[in-house]
Parts: sequence; structure tokens; C-alpha cells
Amino acid sequence: MSQKTPEMVPMDAPQENPPAIDRANPFELSASLYNQDLAPTTRKGRTWNSYSIFTLWANDVHSLGNYTFAIGLFALGMSGWQILGALGIGAVLLFALLNFSGFMGEKTGVPFPVMSRIAFGITGAQIPALLRGAVAIAWFGIQTYLAAQVLSVMVLAVAPGSAALEQTSFLGLNTLGWICFVVLWAVQLVIVSYGMEMIRKYEAFAGPVILVTFLGLAIWMLFESGFNVSMSTGEPKSGVEMWTAMFGAAALWVSIYGTFVLNFCDFTRGASSKKAIVKGNFFGIPLNMLFFGAIVVVLTGTQFSINGQVITSPSDIVGAIPNTVLLLLASAALLVLTIAVNLMANFVAPTYALTNLFPKKLNFRAAALISGVIGLVILPWNLYNSPEIINYFLGGLGALLGPLFGIIMADYWLIRKARINVMDLYRSDADGTYYFTRGVNYRAVGALVISSVIALVLAFVPALHVVGPFAWFLGSGAGALAYLALAKRQHDLADIDGEPIAVAPTH
Repeated sequence: MSQKTPEMVPMDAPQENPPAIDRANPFELSASLYNQDLAPTTRKGRTWNSYSIFTLWANDVHSLGNYTFAIGLFALGMSGWQILGALGIGAVLLFALLNFSGFMGEKTGVPFPVMSRIAFGITGAQIPALLRGAVAIAWFGIQTYLAAQVLSVMVLAVAPGSAALEQTSFLGLNTLGWICFVVLWAVQLVIVSYGMEMIRKYEAFAGPVILVTFLGLAIWMLFESGFNVSMSTGEPKSGVEMWTAMFGAAALWVSIYGTFVLNFCDFTRGASSKKAIVKGNFFGIPLNMLFFGAIVVVLTGTQFSINGQVITSPSDIVGAIPNTVLLLLASAALLVLTIAVNLMANFVAPTYALTNLFPKKLNFRAAALISGVIGLVILPWNLYNSPEIINYFLGGLGALLGPLFGIIMADYWLIRKARINVMDLYRSDADGTYYFTRGVNYRAVGALVISSVIALVLAFVPALHVVGPFAWFLGSGAGALAYLALAKRQHDLADIDGEPIAVAPTH
């Protein structure tokens, strides 16, 4: 006796049409969320090894701004040993923070604006991306202006007659300054137009140049001073005052890198492995920062032993080099350094932010061009010369980066346990993991508002200046705690790789 099964149906019975499959878009990705530059990076296309990561820090740690900060600690009465201790504490904290942040990029292969969709939603992610991009784009222009000043000095050394170009000005900048600014601005646009791979190559070239230059300056100053290095400018701090100063300096040192710990995934999305990140960070952060500290102590201590004066920047040392050829070489190295720092710290973030804002219209190259144009038309020399803009506008935006970091890290590591559905980061389906409410996670936005108020109060209320150095940590902690208090605990924790939609770097 035969048994009829559900599959046994008459051949002439009407067949239900299966849902149509879009062969051009089989994974149902949204064109408003996905393009070639926002897509995950393929595993085979990840070319950033430990040396690539190391050279990021070889350049950025030795930035002129960082030297100015560390030399300022010497001028404030900290001894050379105390400065090294403060930098060491800061380096250990940064090493841990950068690894946690970097692992996110290595796992998912996505840039920061896409990573932000995990916590803020596919649309709400525009908030952290644009905040980070706005800070970066202003500093891109300012850093280019500061580099143009170095180039102006070089031009005057080679062609003294060009001083006549300083007698005329336009929109707040003299003619020579305009020429030098536009030249450096164009050089950076050319480099970044070739994408992240060209930035990696430039950083790899610049890293050794910077390390050798600063080592050479330190050795020259040792000979100039007869190997006499003053370890302090007077009576060094001691007791509670010493430890307070050291931990405060360490906290400020970490705050300087608040931008990087937030969008480090822009770089580690191209990392070959977690091991490459850890190894590159180890040599680039703790070891390189101690080397940096030693250079600071030698440059400052030798100069103080010579004439009792504290320098304000390595540029002071370079300017005192008696040989014109050596002066030009050292100045050129400072230009190479400033461009390297500017590309990684201030150009990548706004480029990805604009690409994320208009993925249908912009690719990486077009977004980079627009970022550069904005960095020019804001007339950054006027921003730099305005304490109100630097302190209140850029300082205020910068204060929000700590809360953003706390929210994103708490969501990724504590709420989701690093389990991410990469495919859903590019889908606008209302049932998608990161759709939340019309594309926005209002719980994350609420946590940002609460923690931002705290961060801004810490940053600008004079009565709280004692905790000012710890503002980034307090803001970050406030963001994490506010989000943990508001966030939903029930989430789809599917861990789905994005390799099927990943794209290999093409340049």
C-alpha cells in the first residue's frame, strides 16, 4: 500500500512562484549604505602588516604638537625622569585602548562610519562620523598651514629675495604663505587620491626618515652641550604633587590620541591579523614613546644646560643649525613628518565620513578632494589665530570624542560580545539588526547627549580644572555607563562574516 506524501502533487497543479532573486544584488544591500570604499576589506586584500602599524606611530608620536606638549611638561617643573614615567603610563593605557579598538576593524574589515552603525544604527551613524570628520577637517587645514610656515622658512633660506612676497597678503595670509600652503595642500591631495594603500606606503617611507632625523638632532645637541643634560629646570616635583602631575600628564597624553582610539579601525580594517596589530602597536606605542621621551629630555635638557632656556619645539633646534644644507634637510624632514601626521590623523576620517554621507555620489577619491577643498576654504590660518574657535568650537567637538568612544566600545565588547552581523550593516530592511527605529538607535543618542553634557562641563568649567586632565577618561566612562544603563539587552547576536560582500583594495 502506497503512502501519499506532501510532495506527491499532481503535475498540472498550479505552482507558487518563488520570490524573485536580484542577481545583481543577491545580498539585498542598500545603495545608500554600500559602495566599493565602504565595503569590508577582503582577507586577501589586507596589506597592513606590523611594520605598517608601527610606522603610523613612528610618524604620529613624533609630531611637532606632541613635542610641544612634552617639552611643556619640562617647563612646568617636571624632571626628565618624571616625564618619562608619565609617557610610560600613558603608553601602557594607549596600547590597551588601541588594541581593543583595532581588533574591531580587523574582525569586520569596515571603516569607522560603518562601524558606528553597530551602536548608533544605519542612519544614526552619521552623528559620530560627522563629529569625527568635522574635528579632523579643521585640523587638516591648520596642520597644513603650520607646515607651510616651515616651507616658507626653507624658501627664504634658499631664495632670500622671496621675502618681498611677504609684503602683500590676501584673506589674512601673505603671498609666500599662500604659495607654500597651496603646494603642500596639493601634495597631500595627490597622495590621498590614490587611497589607503598609498597612505600606507607614504607612512612606511616617512617613519624611518623621522626617527633618523630626531635621533640625529639629539646626537648633535649632545655634542653641542658637551654631553651635559639637565634633567630639570629647577627643584623637581615630589610626593603627592609629583604623582598628581605624572598621572595628569599621562591622561592628557592619552587624550591627544582620543581621535585615533575612536577611528583606528579605518586603518586596521586593512590589517593582516590581530597579531600584526598587537606587534605594530607594541613597537609603535610603548617602545617608540619611550624613545620619543628620551629625545624630548635630550633636546630640552641639553639646550637648558647651554643657555638656561627651555625650547618650545624641535623647530627651535632646527632653526639654530648653522649649516644651510643640514638646516634644509632637517626642515624637509619636518615637512615629511607633518604631511604624514596630517594624512593619518586629519584626512582619512573626513574622507570616509563624506563617503558614508553620500555613498551613491562619492567614492574615496572624490570625498578626499571635497575634504581638501573644505580644508582650504575655511581659511585655517584664521582659525588658528582665533583662541575662541580653537578652545570652544574645536575643543568642544573634541570633548565629544571621549563619550563616543565609550558608547561604541561598550556596545561592541560588552553588549554584543564582539558578535557582529557584517552583512546587516549594509541593509536598510526594517527587520535588520542595526535598523533600530527608522535607522537610529535613540538609546545611543540619548547616552551621547547625557555624557556629552558631562564632558563639556569638565572641559569648560574653570572650577573643575583639577580634573581637566582626566576629562577624556571621565567622558568616555560616562558614555559607557550611560549607554549600559539605557541599552537593550536583547539583541540578535548572530556573528556573520562580510567576506561575501568584501572588496579588495584597488589602489
